[in-house]
Amino acid sequence: MKKVLFVVTLLAVVLFIAGCTGSSKVVCNEPYIQVGSECCLDQNSNKICDSDEGGAAAPEAPAPLIDMASLLDDDAVKGDVNAPVTIVEWSDYECPFCGRFYSETFGQIDNEYIKTEKVKLIVRDFPLSFHTQAQKAAEAAECAGDQGKYYEMHNLLFEKGVTGGVAGFKGYAKELGLNTAKFDSCLDSGEKSSETANDMSDGAAAGIQGTPGFVIGPSDGKGIQISGAQPFAVFKQVIDAVLAE
Repeated sequence: MKKVLFVVTLLAVVLFIAGCTGSSKVVCNEPYIQVGSECCLDQNSNKICDSDEGGAAAPEAPAPLIDMASLLDDDAVKGDVNAPVTIVEWSDYECPFCGRFYSETFGQIDNEYIKTEKVKLIVRDFPLSFHTQAQKAAEAAECAGDQGKYYEMHNLLFEKGVTGGVAGFKGYAKELGLNTAKFDSCLDSGEKSSETANDMSDGAAAGIQGTPGFVIGPSDGKGIQISGAQPFAVFKQVIDAVLAE
C-alpha cells in the first residue's frame, strides 16, 4: 500500500484534477500561488506564474486509507464479485467530466481489468444540485437496476445524454426492453431518492467532494481516493500497484 500512496501523491503534484464540484474555492499552499482558478509553482519567487511554472496543483498530504467494505451498499456490481481489486465510483450523469471518464477511460479499464476478472466496479450516485437532470437520471439507473439492467441504463445515460429528462429516461427503458409500467412507476414515485441520498452521504463520508470521484483498493482491505476524470494511465498505475501488493 505504500507503493500505491506514493503513486497517488506523485500524481497529485503533476496532474490537473478535472471534475464537477459544488465549490469554486481554490487553495494554494506555499510555494504555490493562485492565478485564476489554478495553482502554479513560483520557482523564482517573483510572484508570477511564468510559462514554465504553470499547470501543477498544490501538493497535498496523502489521502487517508478508506475501508473498502464500508463503501459497499446494495449497488450493482460490474465484473466478478470476487475480483481482488474494487473501484467505487461516485458519478453524476450530467457532469461533463463524468462523461469524459466514461468515453475515454472506462472502456479501457473494462477491457484490461474488469473483463479479465481483476477488478470489479461499483457505481454510486452523486447528483449535484445544480445539474437539473442529474437526480432523476440517477433514479432512472437505480430503477433499471431493479430489473437487472443498471449498467445498461448507465451506459445509455452517458452515450445518449440526459437532456430529454424523465421522458427520455422512459424511452431508454423501452429501448432496453424493461417492463415500462414498473420502470415508470418507480421513476415517477421518487422511490429511489433515498438510495441516491444514501450514496451521496457515503461519498461525503469517504471524502468525495465532486464528480467523478473514486476509491480504489484491495477488495478485502483499504483503498485510496482518486479525484476527477484522470486518464487511463493514472488508474492503471494505481490498479497495478494494488495487484502487486
